[in-house]
Amino acid sequence: MRLIIAVLYTALAFSANPSIADVAKAEALREGTMKKLIFSDAADVSTEIFTDPSGAEMQLADFAGKHVLVNFWATWCAPCRKEMPQLAELQAEFGGDDFEVVTIATGRNPLPAIDRFFDEIEVDNLPKYLDPRSGLARDMGVLGLPITVILNPDGQEIARMRGDAVWNSDSAKAIIGTLIGADQS
Repeated sequence: MRLIIAVLYTALAFSANPSIADVAKAEALREGTMKKLIFSDAADVSTEIFTDPSGAEMQLADFAGKHVLVNFWATWCAPCRKEMPQLAELQAEFGGDDFEVVTIATGRNPLPAIDRFFDEIEVDNLPKYLDPRSGLARDMGVLGLPITVILNPDGQEIARMRGDAVWNSDSAKAIIGTLIGADQS
């Protein structure tokens, strides 16, 4: 009897809140390196400031209204060099009103080094945000790089990946497509 009640309760929760259902569907699509993507209950994120290349101050809340994949990285990070073009591919395929890849260089990463990094890996469609004192990274619990966090349209963290992954894999694309409601047929 308890099992039936639990199943009914879960079904009602999913039907009442499609985003919960989408997260559950996305979680079920984890394969390969995406198995390291840990989904969690929606949690508020840091309000710490980071900047764009011109020095304009920003917060993660500035991206509310869409799903956001936030990647904390550094120019000296070898796995970051490998996965950044894959993140660029996700942005090219899914970027728009419902989804955005946000890359934030944390720690000492001078803008000329960031520009050189992007030129060398031939990526031109990702932002070059900076967190030079690692205030945002620290407040977000980033201990090591790369760390990737997925935010829901309410600006809350719903998933986190420690370490690198194959972000242009079928699994990663299916997860993002499911979260944003894109047809992945």
